[in-house]
Amino acid sequence: MSTSLSAAFDAGRGPAEHDVRTQIIEAATAHFSHFGYDKTTVSDLAKAIGFSKAYIYKFFASKQAIGEVICANCLAQIESEVHEALQGVQAAPDRLRVLFTAIVDASLRLFLHDRRLYEIAVAAATDRWPSTQAYQSRIRGLVEEILKEGRDAGAFERRTPLDQTSRAVYQVLVPYLNPVTLPHLSGLHEEAPTALQELVLRSLAP
Repeated sequence: MSTSLSAAFDAGRGPAEHDVRTQIIEAATAHFSHFGYDKTTVSDLAKAIGFSKAYIYKFFASKQAIGEVICANCLAQIESEVHEALQGVQAAPDRLRVLFTAIVDASLRLFLHDRRLYEIAVAAATDRWPSTQAYQSRIRGLVEEILKEGRDAGAFERRTPLDQTSRAVYQVLVPYLNPVTLPHLSGLHEEAPTALQELVLRSLAP
């Protein structure tokens, strides 16, 4: 998976591998987990870490820049779980089923089990942070990749333009990718993803 700290660190300042940068991120993650993202200021972080506010600004331009790295790390974890689940799954219909199940399970587990860090995800989605936009683009690309594999294998219909089909299938996943809508779907996650994926697969039949 290509999304890692290298991409996320573009939001910060200073050397990408700098120990202080890592220390700030780790301390900020812990602080946000305890007090929440919205209620924390850069001054609060500086005091908690033991650095001056000016020193933190040498590495990150703003609180959002720190949040970007944390958000990118969370999204990278979801992607990692999804790609791991897809390993060894060959048939495109099965890959689409696994994608639906894995991404819903991983998203719910990560964002709903840590309510404080969930605030960062909500802020990122609401304000369309670059980390969330890049993540959504990669998931859309993965959907299109699976659909193309299915078409090449004769498992999916080929009449509809690929980009149109991939956009429609991706839109089915969007409520589960968006942390704003995710909590409202948590009570349905045992059956809804399965029902949706089977509906999608029937619509893709040749």
